[in-house]
Amino acid sequence: MLLKSKAIRPIKSDIDSVCIRCLLRLTRNNVPRKHFKSSSPQNGAITSNSHLGKLLRREYFSANSSLGLSGTQFREPVLSHGSAGSRDAMLSGNATPMLGSQPLSGLTNDASEPPHRRRKRLKAEANGEVPLPLDASSRLSTLSSTMPAASLRRLFTTCLSLSKPRLSFLIVLTTATAYSLYPVPALLLPATTASPSLSALTLVFLTAGTSLCCASANALNMLLEPKFDAQMSRTRNRPLVRGLIGKKGALIFASVAGVLGVGSLWFGVNPTTAFLGGLNIAIYAGVYTPMKRISVLNTWIGALVGGIPPLMGWAAAAGQSATGAGDWRELLFSEGSIGGWLLAGLLFAWQFPHFNSLSWPIREEYRKAGYRMLVWTNSRMNGRVALRYAILCFPICVGLWWFQITDQGFLVTSSVINGWMVKEAWKFWRKEGHKGSARGLFWASVWHLPVVMVLAMLHKKGLWEGIWKRVNGEKEDDLWPDEEEAFDVSQNSQPRLHLTRALASPSN
Repeated sequence: MLLKSKAIRPIKSDIDSVCIRCLLRLTRNNVPRKHFKSSSPQNGAITSNSHLGKLLRREYFSANSSLGLSGTQFREPVLSHGSAGSRDAMLSGNATPMLGSQPLSGLTNDASEPPHRRRKRLKAEANGEVPLPLDASSRLSTLSSTMPAASLRRLFTTCLSLSKPRLSFLIVLTTATAYSLYPVPALLLPATTASPSLSALTLVFLTAGTSLCCASANALNMLLEPKFDAQMSRTRNRPLVRGLIGKKGALIFASVAGVLGVGSLWFGVNPTTAFLGGLNIAIYAGVYTPMKRISVLNTWIGALVGGIPPLMGWAAAAGQSATGAGDWRELLFSEGSIGGWLLAGLLFAWQFPHFNSLSWPIREEYRKAGYRMLVWTNSRMNGRVALRYAILCFPICVGLWWFQITDQGFLVTSSVINGWMVKEAWKFWRKEGHKGSARGLFWASVWHLPVVMVLAMLHKKGLWEGIWKRVNGEKEDDLWPDEEEAFDVSQNSQPRLHLTRALASPSN
C-alpha cells in the first residue's frame, strides 16, 4: 500500500501544473489499473477510476479555460458582454469562457457561481436590468478574432465592425426615405418620359456616400476613446479595444471612407448634400465625442447629428427639380423644404427615448468611465426627456400629412406605432427604468423608426391614387401645366415643321 500511495501522491501535488492530456495519459499508463479497482477501507487516498475521472473533469477542468479553444482563440480570448475579458481572469476561473455570447459547453457550472453574484444576477433579472444584446460591432469583432490574422476576410470584417453597420443601416434608411418622399408629379405615369422623375443613379450615389460618411464618423468615434470603451461592457468588445486593428489602420480607414463618401455625394448628388455629409462627420467626431465627458448636452448634439441625414436625402431629391440656382438656400430653406425638416425633427425626437432607455442598464458604467449622461446625473429627468420627445413624434407625423407629404392613412398607422412608444416611455418614466420598463422602451424604439419610415413611403401623397388610376386605365391628369403646354405645342408644331421643310427643299 505504501507503493500505491507514492504512485498517487505526485498526481495530487502537481495537478495544477500538469496539462489535461499529460494528466490523462499519466492516469491511464503510469498507474497500474488494479490500484484503482481495489479500494481499501483503511486508506481513504485510494479512489476508484470512475470517481477520479469525474473529479478531474468537473473540478479541475472547469477552471481551465483553455479546453475546447483553438490556439488563436486562446491567444485572443473572446470578450463577452458583461465579462472582464482578460486572459488572467479566464485562466483563474473568475470568468466563464465565452464563445461569442454563449458559454462553452461542458465548462459552465451553476454550483460554482458565488452566492453573492447569484443573488445580484437574480435581483437584476427581477428588476429587468438584464444586459441588452450585443451590437453588430461586437459580434463582428468576435467573428473577426477567429479568422487568420493576415487574411483579407479579417481586415474586411474588422473595418465593417468599425463602421457600426446596424446604426449605419438605420441612417441610410432615413436618408433614402426622405429621398423617396420628395413630391414628384406623375409618380406612376406609364409614359415616364413625359414627366420628371427621381434618378436611380442619384439614389445609388446618395446611399453609398451616406454609408461611407457614417463609417468614417463611427471609426473616428472609436479611434478617439478606446481607453474609455474598455471600461464598459457595451463597448469593450470593439476592434480597437481588442487590438484587432491599430490606431493608424483605423485612421486610414476613416480618412479613406470620409473622402470617398463626401466625394460621392459631391459628384453624384450635389454640393449641398456633400456639405451636409462632411458636416455630420465633423460634428459627430469633433463635437459629440469629446462632449460626452463634459456635459449632458452631448445627447442633444448626438440627436442633431441623427437629424441631418433626412435633410441630405431631401436636398438630393430637391436638386433634381430645382428651378433656380440650385444652391443651399433653395434646397434647404425654400417653401418645398418643409418635408425634409419634418423628417429631421422626427429623427431628432426619436433618439431620446432610444438612447435614454439604452443607457439605463449600464448607467453605473457610464458614471465610472466618466461619461456625463443624464441617466445617472438626473435619472428622473432622463425619464421625462424620453417621454417628452416620444410624445413629440405625434405632431411631427401630423405635419407630414398637413404639408401634403403623406396621405390621411399615415395619420392612423403612424399613431399606432407612436402610441406604443409613448406607452413604453410612460412606463419608463413612472417606474424610473425598473421592472423591465427600460427594456420595453428600448425595443419599442428599435421597431419604431423603421416602421414609421416604411409607413411614410407607403402613404406617400398621391401614391395610391396613381395606382388606382393605372389599374382602372384612367387618364393621368397630374402633369405640370407648363410641361403639358410644352408637350401639346411640340406635338402640334411637328406637321408644320415637315411642311416647311418640304416647301424649302431644292428638289421641289
